[in-house]
Amino acid sequence: MKLEIELVPDGCWYSNLRSALPPALWDKIRKDAYRRAGGRCMVCGKKGRLEAHERWSYDETSHVQKLETVVALCHDCHSVVHIARTQMMGDGDRAMEHFMKVNGCTQSEFHRALGEANTLQQRRNLIDDWQTDISWIKRFSEGRAF
Repeated sequence: MKLEIELVPDGCWYSNLRSALPPALWDKIRKDAYRRAGGRCMVCGKKGRLEAHERWSYDETSHVQKLETVVALCHDCHSVVHIARTQMMGDGDRAMEHFMKVNGCTQSEFHRALGEANTLQQRRNLIDDWQTDISWIKRFSEGRAF
C-alpha cells in the first residue's frame, strides 16, 4: 500500500521530536522534509500545506524504536497515518475514504489494513521498555551529541 496506517506502541505515545528538540532544530528538520517533498505530499502528491511526520521502525528483539526519517505529508494523509487519533476526533470516515482513494482499494481492504495495524500495535504493546534511537537527526545537529 502506498499509504499505510502507523500505530505506535502505547508506551511511545507523546514522545515526538517537535516537543523533545530545541525549536530551531525541529524547524530545520521539518523544513528539510518540505524541501525534499518539493511542495507535494510525499505519499499522494497533493500540493499545498504540508505537515512533518516522523517515520519510526521498531525492533522487537532489542526493544528499540528508531527514527528512520521525517517526511512531508498533506493533512489528509497525516490523518490516515494517525488513524486512532483521527477517529477519536470524529473524522475516521474521511480518513478511510482518503486511504481507499490513495491506495485504490475497497473498504474491506481498509479494514484489513487497520486490523493488521492493530494486531502489530498490540504485540508491540507487550514491550514495556522501548529505547529511543534518534541518531538520524545527527545530520542536522551541527556537531552536537544526541
